[in-house]
Amino acid sequence: MTAPIARPRILVVGGGTGGHIIPALAVARELVACAHAEILFVGTGRGLESRLVPEAGYPLQLVPAGPLNQVSLATRLRTASQLPLALFRCIRILRDFRPHAVLGVGGYASGPGMAAALLLGVPTLAFEPNAVPGLTNRLVGRFVSAAAVNFPPAARWFRHAEVTGIPVRPEFFSIPPLDAAPTHDPAQPLHLLVFGGSQGARILNSLLPPLVPALLREFPALTVLHQAGARHAEATRAAYAQACDAAETTPARWRVEPFLDNMADCFQRAHLVLARSGASTVAELAAAGRPALLVPFAAAADNHQQRNAEVMQQAGAAALLTETELRQQPALLLKTLRDLFADRDHLAAMGNSARALAHPQAAAQIAERLLALARLR
Repeated sequence: MTAPIARPRILVVGGGTGGHIIPALAVARELVACAHAEILFVGTGRGLESRLVPEAGYPLQLVPAGPLNQVSLATRLRTASQLPLALFRCIRILRDFRPHAVLGVGGYASGPGMAAALLLGVPTLAFEPNAVPGLTNRLVGRFVSAAAVNFPPAARWFRHAEVTGIPVRPEFFSIPPLDAAPTHDPAQPLHLLVFGGSQGARILNSLLPPLVPALLREFPALTVLHQAGARHAEATRAAYAQACDAAETTPARWRVEPFLDNMADCFQRAHLVLARSGASTVAELAAAGRPALLVPFAAAADNHQQRNAEVMQQAGAAALLTETELRQQPALLLKTLRDLFADRDHLAAMGNSARALAHPQAAAQIAERLLALARLR
């Protein structure tokens, strides 16, 4: 048996969206807690890692990297021209930091970071949260030492893949389940959380405000919290105010915020979550045991949000509406919300189905896999 390393050094490469960086931070916390690991992140200045990683107390080095998939030719050419410099910087970071293993979480910096690790012979673990891997993981999947995936269909893209689920902050798993309640009891509190991801969802920001007065009239105990994104919060708040003032509905029953930091608390209060279906959102819904109405982002790379939502729908954990359906039939959103709120027993059952998909040991499993690879270094 290989002896443990006194203080393993783990390099985490990638980022961009919360779906990439939030699970990476959960694994980093587990590595520090269980092995006193030294962690270094490599990302770009354009992704969420530039804010979240320093806030979490980990060092971050930046490399010039950008998108290649589903972007204009000019953007692809610009990104391609940056790749040699990004690869050179990643090689230098690897030689300076001398990691025992590298975790690639997808996103812009993951490509040059994982390529550098493969060139230098450093053990690599790819993490794939979506049902369909992103471009970077599809390119490196056959060369990595091992992989951790959330959905079984993604395993075929990698060597030595294991279904671990997505690491989620532990406070989500301590959220109590929803109670079933009398279906038509107007005194029973109801809370709708509208969550469009860290940037907000434009289609939800535009379609929901005019519908809210009707929901508030039909369900007298309903309250709404809407996370609209920093760029759209003011306009969304104004749309709510205009619609609700005209209907003489009190503002105390709705609230619009640009960003929500205490997501576990927000999920705990919610009886239904109206959301996109990014990997982290889906994992948090499962961990919290909360039912959802999912509206996948139609322009997501490789249509991965649609695939994520379909898995939740097939498990009985979520209802699904596409952007095309909503644009063609805006009233369908109101009807679906009404139907869901009218059956509290069904909401509770959906929450239980969501929790059955959770992976409470995901961070520990991925950390242990990394440490096993590190011992081979």
